[in-house]
Amino acid sequence: MTFSNARDISTSAFNPRLVFTNYPLGNPAGRPFDVVNQREILETAFQMLERATEAGEIVDTPHQWSENHDWMRLIFSDEQPFLSEDAERDRRERLEKNRTAKGPESK
Repeated sequence: MTFSNARDISTSAFNPRLVFTNYPLGNPAGRPFDVVNQREILETAFQMLERATEAGEIVDTPHQWSENHDWMRLIFSDEQPFLSEDAERDRRERLEKNRTAKGPESK
């Protein structure tokens, strides 16, 4: 059983069972600190294990990260709307520190 946010990569790896949730990478089992969401996704996996009959089965969970799908377009950009304000501040500080360490041509 694999939990994934990267359906294309996971299916190409021929996972025997796959639970796909269309969330930002790193959140395959639910939103951080959202216990209800995490349990719902885990329950989806348990149900799949009970009824799966063939290798390669995939279940797409019905969950949405947000009503707005801008995060899909912005996920690898400097603006990542799914991060908390603290996480976003830390990410930008690390990004700037790395750019400074590499020199002016990296900006």
